[in-house]
Amino acid sequence: MGLKHLRFWGLLVVTALVIVGWTVAPEWLDQAQLVRFICGLGPWREAGFVLAHVIATPLGLPGALLVVVGGMIFGVVWGTLWSALGATLGAIASFLLVRYWLHDWCKHYLERHPKLRRLNCRLCNRPLRYVLAVRLVPISPFNVVNFLFGLTSIPLRTYVLGTGLGILPGTLIYTWLGHAGRQALTAGRWGSLLLALAALVLLGGLSILSKSRRSP
Repeated sequence: MGLKHLRFWGLLVVTALVIVGWTVAPEWLDQAQLVRFICGLGPWREAGFVLAHVIATPLGLPGALLVVVGGMIFGVVWGTLWSALGATLGAIASFLLVRYWLHDWCKHYLERHPKLRRLNCRLCNRPLRYVLAVRLVPISPFNVVNFLFGLTSIPLRTYVLGTGLGILPGTLIYTWLGHAGRQALTAGRWGSLLLALAALVLLGGLSILSKSRRSP
């Protein structure tokens, strides 16, 4: 079987997975059901939680909800670590999928568009800085960004490092939201939830301010 046939069948499988993923999206968006499912895995719940991140990311399912659920189940520290690991692995999967199937097309496309080629070169000159800058924005479309980076010539190692470090602040805050939200509902402790919400707003504001200052 030739390379073109492998790519065709691979793309067909990915398309089928996306359709299946969005078919089960209503159940995925049910927070209570998601918590019950993860907790029902028993001693395998950590592995199942990380795997859920890895599967959800390429399918375009909302990962923020899963991060919040991680805080509810595992607490702030372990929830942050497991979510960061799962989201990074999912981002790597998305990156490699696009780079493998669309690399040749992207190469020819860049050759025909000088402006995009120059943009790609600029990204590759300081790749870690750009990956970090995008990842530090908690409201950036995580799944879309994974695919867009896959179209560039940024090295995989730099992409992984920038993603792993860049998503930590946002992951920590969303995990904190989940943990604080559970405490508020079960024990009436609303102070921590308000602090977590304030931290999320502050991080988003700082990210937008930093981006505006870098813009000409």
